[in-house]
Amino acid sequence: MLTDVAHALPWVLLFSVPVVVVGWLVLRWLRRTSLTGSMAVLVLIPTLATTAGITGATGLMFSEDLYRTLLVAAVVTVITVPAALALGRWQARRTVWDREARDSERAAERSRRELVAWVSHDLRTPLAGIRAMTEALADGVVSEPAEVAQYARQIEQESVRLTAMVDDLFEMSKISAGALVLTMGEVALPELAEEAVAAIRAQAVRKGVQLSSEPGPAGARVRGSDPELTRVLVNLLSNAVRHTPPDGSVLVSSGVDEGGAWLRVDDGCGGIPADELPRVFELAYRGSAARTPVSDGSPAGAGLGLAIAAGLVRAHDGEITVHNQGAGCRFEVRLPVLG
Repeated sequence: MLTDVAHALPWVLLFSVPVVVVGWLVLRWLRRTSLTGSMAVLVLIPTLATTAGITGATGLMFSEDLYRTLLVAAVVTVITVPAALALGRWQARRTVWDREARDSERAAERSRRELVAWVSHDLRTPLAGIRAMTEALADGVVSEPAEVAQYARQIEQESVRLTAMVDDLFEMSKISAGALVLTMGEVALPELAEEAVAAIRAQAVRKGVQLSSEPGPAGARVRGSDPELTRVLVNLLSNAVRHTPPDGSVLVSSGVDEGGAWLRVDDGCGGIPADELPRVFELAYRGSAARTPVSDGSPAGAGLGLAIAAGLVRAHDGEITVHNQGAGCRFEVRLPVLG
């Protein structure tokens, strides 16, 4: 018995080791290209190596026993390889999901840190101004009626600014928590555009920016929540006016095509650097100074406007995009047409 084993062992090694070596080389080649293929090869290596070793041990004598062994190996291969492929696909998807989840978590954490930093600064500035002005009024440093009235107006303006920031934070928290409740109904996009333009008109006049709307077709109707869609467009227009220099123009338009209903805001901001375009709708992201600086004295905002607009659009099963066009940018909102 031992003599037979000693005689067969070199043949087993001679036939099975090359199979293992080739399988190892294939695994090295596949490890960075296909997880599914790697799983299949891992299953095939021991099966093929065993089959080759048995074939070598028999001295290539294709007896009845060898045929039975090869048949068993073939059946095992037919069963295990598809299972390995299925397991490989599942593991590949899971790996991708885990990586995307980690990337998303890191991006969210980065956005939260940026948001805390920006909001802390933006809240501190008006609060410090309000405190200084109220102390001046209380100490009698300012006593002339005209000066008192001016201080009162400034305090009111700062209070309005703080209220708007708190409202934005509350809205963003609802969107992030999935607690947004929409009252859906039929919304006509041309009328929505006119309402948003009217709401931003005063800001555009102060900045010296020409704000206009291009009438869309009456059939541009979607199912949505009028207040939230109005806020989307108001946020986009406010952002466009803020970054468009004086004597520039901002145009809002609406329409319908084979892809659905759309709203567009074209501005004259000078464009956004290509590497910043993918982050425009991130929470608290403000971009670099490459865009036209704000010159009308209005605050830069907490970096929530575009993030809120994107969240509200997604809540309507829509899509919001931005790209450079001409002397500025085009923000486009796409929504399903009312069926």
